[in-house]
Amino acid sequence: MPVVLFAAPSLWDEYKDALPRALTEAGVAADLVLEAAPETVDYIVYAPSAPLQDFTPFTRAKAVLSLWAGVERIVGNASLTQPLCRMVDPALTEGMVEWVVGHTLRHHLGMDAHILNPDRRWVPVCPPLARDRPVTVLGLGELGRACALALAALNFPVTGWSRAPKSVAGLRCLSGSDGLHQALHGAQIVVTLLPRTPQTENLLNAATLALPARGAVILNPGRGALIDDAALLAALDSGQIGHATLDVFRTEPLPQDHPFWSHPQVTVTPHIAADTRPDSAARVIAQNIRRAEAGQPLLHLVDRRLGY
Repeated sequence: MPVVLFAAPSLWDEYKDALPRALTEAGVAADLVLEAAPETVDYIVYAPSAPLQDFTPFTRAKAVLSLWAGVERIVGNASLTQPLCRMVDPALTEGMVEWVVGHTLRHHLGMDAHILNPDRRWVPVCPPLARDRPVTVLGLGELGRACALALAALNFPVTGWSRAPKSVAGLRCLSGSDGLHQALHGAQIVVTLLPRTPQTENLLNAATLALPARGAVILNPGRGALIDDAALLAALDSGQIGHATLDVFRTEPLPQDHPFWSHPQVTVTPHIAADTRPDSAARVIAQNIRRAEAGQPLLHLVDRRLGY
């Protein structure tokens, strides 16, 4: 019977019922524990915020199974030599699609002008159709691809960009440095769903923020470090960027004195675009343990060279 160490103690109350149930449903008989001698542990269920940082003693561990989609906080840990799997949770993907589609439609339809209308102004101006509003999605991983396809299903002309070439049916897909400039040029809505790596940090900066159509909207539910804060504020002040709806930040919670809070063209949401749901995430963990015990390849294995 494999020993599964739940090494994310702050999350135990959320998973104490869901994970045993998921293991049973997956047909996995396991000893799920909160503490164990490291040399007896077969699997580590983990969150990057957990106190466990030294993986060296876990000589028998077959995998470290993260409860977070992002692994940038642990992927560089030199003691972590075991296979590392990130969380790809169907419910997390659904939540992200709903956030992105909702805020895209909010800006596309100009809903703020009607919701925030204290002067009762009657301005019968119709928005363009979705097919006339180009959208660019930066990042074509699980989340980016799902969001891009959902927007394309609503008739938005969607361009997807990734660092390496990818092909997604129904989308215009670009890659690399030249592709980034093409993808951003003339976009009216830009969605950022990239992992944080040295190559993606400050990807949206003074130069790249000048490429979308004037008055474009930025939606960032990806990583706070993807955007140069000062460059974004300057682009908002100049009118080059018309609005930024931001869900992630370099420091969280966002400090009370950060200018994003008071800027009239910034919407702050408190890192709620997508969350891991214990019931569905527990099933992902259980399936990976089942696969490993059956000698099958692990799902959602992190590529250490790429950092995700």
